[in-house]
Amino acid sequence: METEQKPEMGIAESFKALFGASRGFWLVNMVNFGDGIAYFGILTLLTRFLGSRLGMSDQITGISVSLYTGLVTLFMFGGGFISDKLGVRRALTWSLGVIGIGRLLLVLSPVFGGGPLPPAAPAWFGLFLMAAGTGVLQPALYAGIKEYTDARTATIGYGVLYAIMNLGIVAENFTSPYVRQIWGIDGVFWMCVFITALMLLAHLTFFTRKVELAECQAQPVPAGAPQMSLKEKILDLPIMDARFMFFIFILLPVRTLFAHQFLTMPDYVFRCFPESVHARFEWINGINPLIIVIFVPLIAALTRKVNIITMMIIGTAISAVTTFILVPGPNLTTLLVYVAVFSLGEAVWSSRFLEYVADLAPAGKVGAYMGLAGIPWFLAKATTGLYSGWMLQKFVPEHGYHDSSTLWLIYGCFACISPLGLILAKRWVMAYRKNPGGHACNY
Repeated sequence: METEQKPEMGIAESFKALFGASRGFWLVNMVNFGDGIAYFGILTLLTRFLGSRLGMSDQITGISVSLYTGLVTLFMFGGGFISDKLGVRRALTWSLGVIGIGRLLLVLSPVFGGGPLPPAAPAWFGLFLMAAGTGVLQPALYAGIKEYTDARTATIGYGVLYAIMNLGIVAENFTSPYVRQIWGIDGVFWMCVFITALMLLAHLTFFTRKVELAECQAQPVPAGAPQMSLKEKILDLPIMDARFMFFIFILLPVRTLFAHQFLTMPDYVFRCFPESVHARFEWINGINPLIIVIFVPLIAALTRKVNIITMMIIGTAISAVTTFILVPGPNLTTLLVYVAVFSLGEAVWSSRFLEYVADLAPAGKVGAYMGLAGIPWFLAKATTGLYSGWMLQKFVPEHGYHDSSTLWLIYGCFACISPLGLILAKRWVMAYRKNPGGHACNY
């Protein structure tokens, strides 16, 4: 293959080639950056919005947010096929439009109070539209990176994708407290609606069909390729490979910790810390994406030759063990240390997982494979909210005695299943052979 004949580039050369990449790569990341601001701007304060503005209980709030985030991943299953069918440019256009309508409905939902519909109804429908749009947007972003990088820059390209998304979170987290102090949570949500509209306008203006046709780096699907039977297509799916399925499902326990960052952490900070701390909650939360922005591309470049399973073991172990820092009880210093070290664990394996799945996908099926690989993340988000509200009420209630130590001890022990499982099955999982298929532009 041509990509195998290209000389290996060093880290500096790889970064230089990537930052000189096509407009398509940076236009995809423009959407990635803007959605990082808007998506996490809403998600960070969503439990507070549903509880304080719409009057939902802890249990209903937890279930609502969990179903929303779970639906995002559930829609990625079908959204990946839609992305592959429409192509990156059109998929991004469609998804941004749907997401924008959903975010507008969500922020307007308190207005419907006392009318024919309860505020929860438009809020839930808005969350449904947001989930459907994001379910197409995410596979389209992954496929876009695949299309606008080559074999030498793909590893760092996925690192940059993940870092730029987190750069958007950094921008939101350090802006949100100022907006919230002046206009409340509604003001933050209106800011996210405006950013979504601005992002759609910029996408339509600059990411034209001409750019899409001229700059795709992908290899076309070979003409006249033999058609597979239905049985062969089913057997060719990664869901039929035991090693691949074990690999993605063993990450489920540690992924629950990521769900707790928006299901449990906001109320934990607001209930267990003084006003001087939770008034700047977004700043504390912003430490995570700031570390991701700096370290994901750097770690991806330094470890691009290291086996993916080894990186997964190291990263998930850091994420899981770090949770025990919170066990002694609420303390601002330990909270900051926890966020920083947990973020480093995420930086170790996050982008490499995306690269692994994209490399596994046959030609023209990157979006579909990304959707299938999201099954454990869907389960983590969909199930964590089913008990997170109950756990908060039991261990960290709005009023009453707080026992946050037991809460984090339980969550930390459960998360340790992931690195331990990978260690025990490392030799077997590393025997996996990735699909050598390429990728394809789809117009």
